[in-house]
Amino acid sequence: MPTYTVKSGDTLFEIAKAHNTTVAAIEKLNPGINPKTLQVGQKIQLPGGGGSRPPSPGPGKGGDIVGEHGGKPGGGGYVNYSGPASAFPPRSEWATYDYLWKQNKKLIRFNASEQEAEWIHQAIETVSRSSQVDVRAILCIIVQESGGNPRIPTTNNGVRNPGLMQSHNGVEFNPAKPKESILQMVRDGSEGTAHGDGLKQLLKKYGNYYEAFRGYNSGSVNKGNLNDPVGATGDYVQKAANRLMGHSWPNM
Repeated sequence: MPTYTVKSGDTLFEIAKAHNTTVAAIEKLNPGINPKTLQVGQKIQLPGGGGSRPPSPGPGKGGDIVGEHGGKPGGGGYVNYSGPASAFPPRSEWATYDYLWKQNKKLIRFNASEQEAEWIHQAIETVSRSSQVDVRAILCIIVQESGGNPRIPTTNNGVRNPGLMQSHNGVEFNPAKPKESILQMVRDGSEGTAHGDGLKQLLKKYGNYYEAFRGYNSGSVNKGNLNDPVGATGDYVQKAANRLMGHSWPNM
């Protein structure tokens, strides 16, 4: 039976994903394994052939995770992007999903347990498949809106905004159903609710991610100046772009 040796930064979810299996299947073969206390050098039995996941057939086909493949090495400091969407970095310049997940997981873990972070990871990928919104955009808006805190308080400035993505009158965290409510919070922000648009609808409306982000934050868009807060947060789009590039800055 094949085995895997745990490396620094590994999680069971990432190991399962890389070997085309599931966390449940690995746990079944390794009684007593604790996802929260994996040790570097620990040997884990893998089901079946334990082969790596086959390559995806291509972007947008067969429910793929959009944005999972491709991208640039992340890094660097904060950039004061401004102006219209064309003045912001194109998707081809965004950091890789792997880089962004590893970078942002460190931030998420300040606000969520290891298990909750893993559920957020799974939810982001599940919703990217169903919505065809770039997985990197979903991840970065979660971190921007809530820091990845599933228990983030609901805000209400005329519109009720709950959950990981501070959606339009969607669901809040349910401690009785944590995994399910995390998934629904990500769905609400990405795919919209009965009360308002998510990233999917806004991307269709505006045709690019940066105007969609401004619309998500403000409800309306000054296309010539995406740092115009239009009653909301002035640097919202600028910060989202920096997150997508894998940039780092104090108190990000």
